Formats: sequence, structure tokens, C-alpha cells
Amino acid sequence: MLAIIAYALGVMYTPGPVNLLGLNVGINGQARQSVGFCLGVGTAMLAYLLVLGWAGAAWINDDALVVVSALGCSYIIYLACKIARSNADFSTPTNAPRLVSYRDGLVMQLLNPKAIVATLPITTLQFPAAGIHGLSLVMWAFGLAMLAAGAPGSYVVMGSLVGQRIKNPAVVRRFNGLMAGLLVAVAFSIGFEHVWLPLTSSAS
Repeated sequence: MLAIIAYALGVMYTPGPVNLLGLNVGINGQARQSVGFCLGVGTAMLAYLLVLGWAGAAWINDDALVVVSALGCSYIIYLACKIARSNADFSTPTNAPRLVSYRDGLVMQLLNPKAIVATLPITTLQFPAAGIHGLSLVMWAFGLAMLAAGAPGSYVVMGSLVGQRIKNPAVVRRFNGLMAGLLVAVAFSIGFEHVWLPLTSSAS
């Protein structure tokens, strides 16, 4: 049981596109507005844990993972462009753009191939080995989904602590540009690992 939690924490709380977005939102002073985003991430993980927990890996084949990865990369780049163009003047609440929403968290995590890859060992190996099925599977799925929602939430908190020390909009704009660039780099990394390599290996 502890092994499942330890694995989930290690996978969910390490830096990734979702957590990077959470950090950026916190620095931009939108901690309260990020609740929906975090819940969207948790909802996506709940869906994967339940579906893969009941159906196993049969639902996810290599071709499906390539398609999901390609869509996920596109969505990450879309959010990166949204952050890069955001207004950094937060002197009044009306000037603060809503960088992320529940939909962004849900879609981004559903299209995140690393979320699928991280969920498969839990649902196909660790749950059966621990005798987790039926109602207990549902309870574990909800618990792990809450952990997943807390991952970007923890980065939002860290970003908020840093953001409180940043008063210059120009600095925030530069940071937004940096975070957008990192997200694009993450998208290309995912695309190379989960789209380009599988396609080129199957072609050869």
C-alpha cells in the first residue's frame, strides 16, 4: 500500500508541464483562480485510474498513445502561447488574465502521455498485487486523484510565495516568457519520446 503512495507522489510531484503551469499561475498571483485547474487535473487522473483499473492496459495501445501524445503536445504549446501573451499588470483584479481553467487542467492531463504512462503501473501491477479491486479500487482512485490535484496546487503555493516578492510587471513578463519557453521545450521532449521515436521505429 505504501509503495503505491510513494510511487504516486514521486511521479505526480516532480516537475512536468502541469506543475510548471501551476508554478507560473502562482507567481502571477492567481492562486485562488487556480482551484479549477487543479480539480481538472485531479478529474483527469481519476478517469484514468478508474478506466485503466477496470479495463487494464487493453484500452491503451501504441497507436492510441501516439495520437494522445501529439494532441497533448499541441495543447501544451497552445497554453504556452497563452502565457507568453498574458498581461503582467496585476495592479487591479480586472487586469489579471485567467491563465488556466478547469477545462485546461482536465484536457491537458487527459492528453498528457506521461499521465497515462504513470497510471499504467499503478492500475495494472500495483492494484492487482495489493488485491485492490471493486469498491476499494474506486476509493483508491479518488484518493490518488486528490493527490494528483494537490501536485499543481503545491507548485501554485510555491509560486505565490515567490510572486509576492515580485512587484515589477516587467520581471513577471520575462518570467512568463521563460515559463512559456520551458513548456514548449517540454512539448518537444514529449513529442520526440512519444511521437517521433514510435513512428520512426515502426516505419523501420
